Amino acid sequence: MTDLFAARAQMALSLGFHIIFAAVGMAMPVLMLIAEMLHRRTGSAVYKALAIRWAKGTAIMFAVGAVSGTALSFELGLLWPGFMEVAGPIIGMPFSLEGFAFFLEAIFLGIYLYGREVVSARAHLLSAVIVAVAGNLSAIFVICANGWMNAPRGFTIVDGAPVAVDLWAAMWNPAALVEGAHMVVAALAAVGFAVAGIHALRLLRGGEPRLDRPALAIALAVGGFGAILTPVTGHKAAEQVAVLQPVKLAAMEGQWEDEVGAPLRIGGWPDEQAEVTRFAIEVPYALSLLATGRLDGAVAGLKQVPRADRPPVAVTHMAFQIMVACGSVMMGIAGLAGALALRGRHPADQRPLLKALVISAPLGMIAIEAGWTVTEVGRQPWVIQGLMRTSEAVTPMPHLMVPFLTFTALYGVLGAAAVLILRRRVFGPSTSEVGDADA
Repeated sequence: MTDLFAARAQMALSLGFHIIFAAVGMAMPVLMLIAEMLHRRTGSAVYKALAIRWAKGTAIMFAVGAVSGTALSFELGLLWPGFMEVAGPIIGMPFSLEGFAFFLEAIFLGIYLYGREVVSARAHLLSAVIVAVAGNLSAIFVICANGWMNAPRGFTIVDGAPVAVDLWAAMWNPAALVEGAHMVVAALAAVGFAVAGIHALRLLRGGEPRLDRPALAIALAVGGFGAILTPVTGHKAAEQVAVLQPVKLAAMEGQWEDEVGAPLRIGGWPDEQAEVTRFAIEVPYALSLLATGRLDGAVAGLKQVPRADRPPVAVTHMAFQIMVACGSVMMGIAGLAGALALRGRHPADQRPLLKALVISAPLGMIAIEAGWTVTEVGRQPWVIQGLMRTSEAVTPMPHLMVPFLTFTALYGVLGAAAVLILRRRVFGPSTSEVGDADA
């Protein structure tokens, strides 16, 4: 294993692990806040119990995410010193703001968890609002940095060093808001469907209907909202990729030729040696329409790009297909649940829907992992688009297999611990927290 491959593998493992906890940190406080607001409005102890449970889940995932996020911070400096030397003075501000949002979330999560009987009802509710807002801001600030890697702005390079840095322009680069919006709704969809799937499984097994029925309704509403909006934000992101990173778009779609009226490909396998995408279902003109807004829009192909400047096409294309497939299934289930709700039929009473929710529970997280694979692998061989190659940013330190194996073991332990604690403290049988309250 080469040092470059080992460094990339370790970073991929760390990002893939951490992003699960980041998504939960964005969306779980929203579920918690909704349950708290319903409790304040209705006085129901069931909504209070749900808010407490989901707050515990937020705290557990927040703690594990803090560990994996800290590891990522060290990895950026240790594995990619060339990147940090150039990028540090430019994107330091969003990383600093992320830290501020992180501490804000931690402080007010503590107030929410332990201050129910200490602070006023209004202050307690406000703490839940701040946790939800700070959790999403924390992620958005990091995505601003990632957006800069895809669309670098706000600086001039003189003698290999950045000068005339405009921190505001760098932070709010053209990719920042679009990527941020897409991540927010994707997190809502993923976490909403995951929680809905857990409560659907509990209902299918008998469960505790007075707790699981409202939990399912809230989670499905949040997840369905995210699933319906994800294609909208995804389309805007794809339009931007077409302008800022046309090579990435070509890899996503398996587009080899420069083409006017390019087709959209569903499925298929890019043969990188023969430079053709095999077995795909082609929808005429659809790619041009989606990327440019015109049926006769021009789409750049991969053949005009030197092989050394192409990303791994097969990986990028298949990850994109997986992301779209998962999102489409979730959107369909959300639409079905919405249609049933309009007819006054509670999702908890529809066994086929409950089974579908159980099966689809992991799809949102799979879609997020696939989407970030597209974002990062599709940018290769660049760590900073058009400015610095990944091979130029990696550390010269040898024997990177050792930290790779160490962090793999760490994430395995952390992941197992998180699942075990969640099963016992969040999704296990209720105790006195519900009491004898009516549903």
